[in-house]
Amino acid sequence: MADHETSPETDARTPSVGLAKHEVRTALLALLAETGTLTSTEAAARLGYSSGLCSFHLRRLARYGRIEEAPHSGGRARPWQLRRQTPKAPVTAGDAADTGFDTPARGLEDESYQRWLGRRDQAPNEWREADEAFSAIAYLTPQEIQETAEAIRQLLSRYQDRDHNPAARPADALPVAAVARLFPLLPAETEQP
Repeated sequence: MADHETSPETDARTPSVGLAKHEVRTALLALLAETGTLTSTEAAARLGYSSGLCSFHLRRLARYGRIEEAPHSGGRARPWQLRRQTPKAPVTAGDAADTGFDTPARGLEDESYQRWLGRRDQAPNEWREADEAFSAIAYLTPQEIQETAEAIRQLLSRYQDRDHNPAARPADALPVAAVARLFPLLPAETEQP
């Protein structure tokens, strides 16, 4: 078996094994988080691997549900994007809450944010002033959480064409991470609800 391949038993079917031991796939996921959409040719140019190797690992990531084909207008180019989350069955106490992608994604978000904080003072002034970080607590129902998430997706979808169409990007546009986590705040085990 070649260095870039893994057996099905150690691949991404188990939550983090496929990523923790695979630098190409981890790099591809990080790049997709940064760019939104990506073809194997674009990945190869950015990461320094061959297009064939990137294509192989993009297909593997798709096979195990980490990414999906992005909408495109046909042609030979096959763009990929991180898999959009769909509503799932409720998680019971015995289920594993982490799908295996959540932890690496949070790590990439945190790493990217720390990189920004470390270099923020070197950024042009307009980017330093545009830096936005906030959090809020709202009392919501499960339905309202889904509605809020959909509203955020709709808001960001206005810019989706820029992911795969560089000509649609304003000259001063950069990739910007938009991170939203909507989850109930549960009491600590020692607290009563």
